[in-house]
Amino acid sequence: MHLHRTPDQIAADRRRYEDHQRLGLEFSPRALPAPSPRPMPAAEDVLTTETLPGGWYTTLTLAKGECLRLAPGAAGASVALAAWSARDTSERMNLPDTVKVQWTTELTKGRVIFSDMGRVLLSITEDSCGAHDALTGGSTPATIARFGDPALRNTRDNLVLAAAKLGLDRRDLPAVLSLFAPVRVDAAGRFEWRAAMCAPGDWVELRAEMDLLLALSNCAHPLSPAAAEVPPALTLTHLAAQPVAADDLCRTATAEAIRGFENNARA
Repeated sequence: MHLHRTPDQIAADRRRYEDHQRLGLEFSPRALPAPSPRPMPAAEDVLTTETLPGGWYTTLTLAKGECLRLAPGAAGASVALAAWSARDTSERMNLPDTVKVQWTTELTKGRVIFSDMGRVLLSITEDSCGAHDALTGGSTPATIARFGDPALRNTRDNLVLAAAKLGLDRRDLPAVLSLFAPVRVDAAGRFEWRAAMCAPGDWVELRAEMDLLLALSNCAHPLSPAAAEVPPALTLTHLAAQPVAADDLCRTATAEAIRGFENNARA
């Protein structure tokens, strides 16, 4: 049955949405913290260090509280990330919810990444640039076919292989978060690549908020001006867990983050 909504009903729905948005934004911090310093400080309590070559992928496990630092070897790297609960891989990263409940696509220091069960998978504890893309996804066979270079690999195929190594398949892959990908939406609603947001020495640190499985692919982003090139290598540093303060920004920045961590505690 087709239900016709009157202009008054549409206006009422709009008011409810705007009231909900206002409450969410009023609780959010008035200003996010300053970007993390460049260069990246020396890491303590390093468990492992790995170099992820351009075009390739890797899989990792993080225990609750452990951190992963990611640092491109040079400008132009863009790594795609997918994450699952290690205890139950049917729970996976959910970028639409991550963006929706935090009222922003700008996932940077102080923000969190939610699962499809309303729990927090990862906190972004350090970030030098804030240039990450939660909207467009990674490269696919179709996006690189136009370059005619058989040596170029793509994120979609890489993550299918990574998922298989984790005992998963392509149906388990969520929408991916592209780190070091300065994608923004212009006034006309078009995606654009803002290269000036990134700089040599950029880095980001993610803290696991539960035991996790991660898959990463180091392929050029499809909107990058360097999409026809193999990107530079990326350094992955796995850090031991450290105590988390009660007033930790990621855990207190928004009402939604607080509820997400409450959901974590119930599991």
